[in-house]
Amino acid sequence: MFAIVQTGGKQYRAQTGALLRVEKLPGEKGDIVRLDSVLMLAEEGKAPILGAPFIKGALVRAEIVEQERDKKILVFKKKRRKNYRRARGHRQDQSLLRVMEIKKSGGA
Repeated sequence: MFAIVQTGGKQYRAQTGALLRVEKLPGEKGDIVRLDSVLMLAEEGKAPILGAPFIKGALVRAEIVEQERDKKILVFKKKRRKNYRRARGHRQDQSLLRVMEIKKSGGA
């Protein structure tokens, strides 16, 4: 079974035991987070369940494995012949999650 979940404005495929690198979620290493914005559930050999936009009662429980930062990206601006150059770096905060379970209907 797998689920398509939405967090941080992006969509991820979550499968039990899989690792997901998502935008930073509140919590510490070892905390359990609930992702209840489930867009789709699919099982082998069965028709997928689609939400409109979310599936009511479905949730994905995951453990925060690590809170980290992505590699640096460089933002460089330049205007030709004006001697204008600006360089800025950015590192996005991320959470590494391990999917523990996928539930079709509510519960903790």
